[in-house]
Order: sequence, then C-alpha cells, then structure tokens
Amino acid sequence: MTERLYLYDTTLRDGQQTQGVQFSTEEKLSIAAALDRLGVDYIEGGWPGANPTDSAFFDAAPKTRARLTAFGMTKRAGLSAENDDVLAAVMNAGTRAVCLVGKTHDFHVEAALGITLAENTENIAKSIAHLVAQGREALFDAEHFFDGYKANPVYALEAIRAASTAGARWIVLCDTNGGTLPEEVGRITREVIAAGIPGDRLGIHTHNDTENAVACSLAAVDAGARQIQGTLNGLGERCGNANLTSLIPILLLKEPYASRYATGITHEALRTLTRTSRMLDEILNRVPFRQAAFVGSSAFAHKAGLHASAILKNPATYEHIDPAVVGNARIIPMSNQAGQSNLRERLEGAGLKVKKGDPALGLILDQIKAREAEGYSYDTAQASFELLARQALGQMPEFFEVKRYRVTVERRKNKYDRMISLSEAVVVVKIDGEKKLSVSESMDETGNDRGPVNALAKALAKDLGPYQGIIDDMRLVDFKVRITQGGTEAVTRVIIDSEDRQGRRWSTVGVSANIVDASFEALLDAIRWKILRDVKGAS
Repeated sequence: MTERLYLYDTTLRDGQQTQGVQFSTEEKLSIAAALDRLGVDYIEGGWPGANPTDSAFFDAAPKTRARLTAFGMTKRAGLSAENDDVLAAVMNAGTRAVCLVGKTHDFHVEAALGITLAENTENIAKSIAHLVAQGREALFDAEHFFDGYKANPVYALEAIRAASTAGARWIVLCDTNGGTLPEEVGRITREVIAAGIPGDRLGIHTHNDTENAVACSLAAVDAGARQIQGTLNGLGERCGNANLTSLIPILLLKEPYASRYATGITHEALRTLTRTSRMLDEILNRVPFRQAAFVGSSAFAHKAGLHASAILKNPATYEHIDPAVVGNARIIPMSNQAGQSNLRERLEGAGLKVKKGDPALGLILDQIKAREAEGYSYDTAQASFELLARQALGQMPEFFEVKRYRVTVERRKNKYDRMISLSEAVVVVKIDGEKKLSVSESMDETGNDRGPVNALAKALAKDLGPYQGIIDDMRLVDFKVRITQGGTEAVTRVIIDSEDRQGRRWSTVGVSANIVDASFEALLDAIRWKILRDVKGAS
C-alpha cells in the first residue's frame, strides 16, 4: 500500500519573488500549462489584487487538472472576514482552493503586526472559517512556524490549531527564513503530529538559505507531512525555495519514497522534466544551471577517462539513474584529459561508430589536444567536437563554403544629435556552385545597435538556399567570451549556445586573436551542426 503525497507548486507566486524575475500574464499561463502537464496537484497562481499581472492571470483562469489556488493573507484585525477588501479580492478570484498566510511566531505578531496573540489567533480562525463557509478548500500557510515553535511552542501550536479547528484542509509548516536544518524540521514535524494535527493534513514549505530546502522537505515527509510545496528550478526569494525539479525525481525514483508514496506525476511525465525546467529558463531568458541535479546539462557528464571507460562497460558505474528517465542525456565531454574510451563513447553518441584501436581515434585525440593548446575548449562545445571528428573521419558533408566576409563599424551622430554605433556585415557563401551575397546590419527593431557579431549572424543566416528552412528556427541563447593566455599573445575564445524549436541545445567554440573571427567560427559551427542534424534526420 502506498500513501499519497501531494505536490504544491508556487513558482508563479514565490518564484516571482526571485530578484530579477517578473512574469507576464501570458508567461504565467504558459508555465501553468506546463505544470499541469507535469502532474502537480496544486498550482498557486499568485496573489489576486496585489498586482495587475496576478489579477489578470486569475481573470484568464486556465482550465487545469491541477487545483488552481489563489494566495492571500488572513483578515486584518478590526475587520470581519466578510468586510476585509484584501481577503475579498482573493476570494473573488474564484479558485477552488485558497491559501492564506498568517503569523505563527509570537515575535512577528507583536512586533510586525502590532496586535495581541489572541487577536492574531482570532484572525486566523475566522479567515479560515470564512473560506470553508464559501465552499473553498482552505490552506493555512503557517509563516515563520519553525522559528516560532522554537521560540514559543505553545503559541505556535495554538495558531495552527485555530486554523485546523476552523476547517483548514492543509496546515503548511513554513521555514520562512530558511535557517532550520533537516533534523530540526523532522523533530518539530513529529511533535506537531503528536500534538494532534494529523500528518495527512500537514504540508511543508522550505527555503534554501542553507542549501537544505530539499533535505528539509524530505525530513518533513519522513516525519509524516503529506504535502510538499516548492518551485521549478528552485526559484524564490533570496536563495530560493525547495526545488521541485530535484524533489520530483527523488520521490519517484529513490527509496524509500518510490515504493512508499504515490504522487500525481507519472513516469511518462517524468521524462519531460528536463524540458520543463529548460522551458522556464527560456521564459526567464537565462542560461540553465549546468550542474543542476537531474536536469542540468552536466548532470550526467563524465570527463575523466577512467570514468568514461567504466561508463562504456556499464553506465551504472558512475550514474545513479538512467538520464533518459528525466528527459536528460549522458555527455562524454572532450578535453585534453580525454582518452580513447571517452572518445568512442562520445562518437557513438553522435552516431559515429569507430572500432577500438582504429587509427582515426588517435588522430582525433591529437587534433583535440593540439587545438586545446591553442585555446579551444571541447569540454563544453560538444557540437564543434562532433564536426571536428566527422571531418577527420571523412564524414562531414560540405553544405556550403564561406568565400569571404567583412564587417564594418561606424560611429556617428543620429538625428537626435546622439552618438550611436552601427555595424554592417557582408557574407559571401557558395552553395551548389552558386555564390550568394548577403548584407545585414546590427540595428534591431527598436533602433538599438546589437554589435558586429549580431550583424554577422544575421548576414550568415540570411540566405543559405536549400538549407534556409532548416536554420530559420535557430536562435542564439548565450554568448560567452574569454581571453586566454595573456599579454601580446592573448587570444579570444568564444562559446555560443544555440537552440531550436525542437528543444535541442548545442554549444560551439571559436578561437582567434580577433573576437569577430572567433565569433564567426563559432556561429559557422552552430549552423553546420544544425543542418547536419536535420538533414540526417530527414534522410
């Protein structure tokens, strides 16, 4: 027999409190749809009435299998629940579930709210009773509960009992400041259950200020809590919230959780976890964290030659799960530390089977080591590595040839008498014996200059004849520049991350004493890899 664990996502509310994050209504709707497909039980949409975006989200009210939840706070002292306009705005969102936050730490009640403990308890009870009377599922977010319990356990328990007695379906114990450690979370959760609040009505909400949010959530589950709150990619204020992209695979794949508990996430949906994680980063216009557990691009990367040799024999030697079960993939990076085991594994991943002892392996390794001595890095630039290897093996088609390119940068005054920069690029390519000349400039649709590399990228991708349809859905998502060596012999290394509509992401590298040359080389590799992949897929 398995027990049901309920997953409550608060990306759209707590996640939006991340510094630099501000979702539009359309983005919130897209994220809610992705969360619903994933299979979470609750989607907290925000605080209606607190800002226009959250209000507009609830006005659009997406139809979800998950229980859409509005967030707000308990009624204010001196007002009835029926006459509190802030609470009314939350109720007017019309969601089946409503989560209200209230103080459970005596210090915060008296210092922050400036009311008595008895008044706060009454506010909690009457607010929850009001929700229940209106037929809503009521959740009580017990703010600062763990700190409050350590300071005054009698009052902290009194506050959550008030919510429980008034009919709250869930009492969510919050480690709001993120400073409580897993052992304390487990012990206090057990004591709450022993004090009369059933575990199947308890939730846990942790923050990651000590890098323990996931561990604290699991400790609460071990102690008896049956709801877990968290965010995709661990978004949240300060250091973030409990990361659902780590918790979900732990609950489904790791013992004792996998056999003891059931969630709303299927193993089929679990295979979309990496894509969902990266979709959120795409919306936020930020680079995914490579070392993120389960979903990071380096989560299953094996650089050491000894490791790669063992992985080739049996992946379980250095992998705790099959990366495919979370929608991720194994990577054998190529670097000057690589041996033939790494090389053969990476070549197989690219669809290139080379027998052990083939002289081509030594040739490719020598080229990699020589080029890395010049400043190249194939550790991260997997697509450039594949192109290099195919060239050495005689398996790289020449889709087109770049005959020449030129970039000019002009500094001038515009009609507003302000100095501006404008770059113009000319690229000449030869395709099927025909030369094509393309010109582009760096000005975007808003009138801002995007620089010479932007102009080059647009010119290169402007007219590639029969391959134009293939590259139209490409976009550059990250551009990194590093100066290697130093002094008068310094060279520039450029790493470019590209992505297409299929969700594929690939990295390429270019090196030169000239940053424009290095950038163009990386751009060229990115386009060639994309064409290679799509032409191979079609053939």
